[in-house]
Amino acid sequence: MPICNLQEMKSRMVFGTRIVGFDVGDKTIGVSISDPMLSIATAIGTVERKDWAADLAALAAIFKVRNVGGVVVGLPLNMDGSEGPRCAITRKFANKFLADWKVMGFAKEPPLCFQDERLSTSAVDRFLVKEADTTRKRRDAVVDKLAATYILQGALDRLG
Repeated sequence: MPICNLQEMKSRMVFGTRIVGFDVGDKTIGVSISDPMLSIATAIGTVERKDWAADLAALAAIFKVRNVGGVVVGLPLNMDGSEGPRCAITRKFANKFLADWKVMGFAKEPPLCFQDERLSTSAVDRFLVKEADTTRKRRDAVVDKLAATYILQGALDRLG
């Protein structure tokens, strides 16, 4: 089964491939990528959500040029650790993404795991306000891809 825990994901990956990180929202998907040594996460963009076919095509384009071997998806747990409606939506996204993997033109599904993303968006937002003194308009433009980076970096740190 492609959905697994972080350690299983790493053991299933081909050496030198990268991990892509997703922060899945209703309007956008923030996307980040690791380096081949799986130590540093970097923001690479935001996919504007349109319809499933367009979302899938945009994500497939990233996979085709980035040598991706695994996927980390931020799981928006409640503060008490329980799963609410947003978790169900995120799990549905991940399952649909893997189910349509062959539609994107790939053979074997990548291993996928979830990473607790509690407070990722608020941590990024706080940083952008306090440390980077960023305007609201600029924050809105970058917060999703930076949240994806925060999520992926947390997973990479756990792997380290």
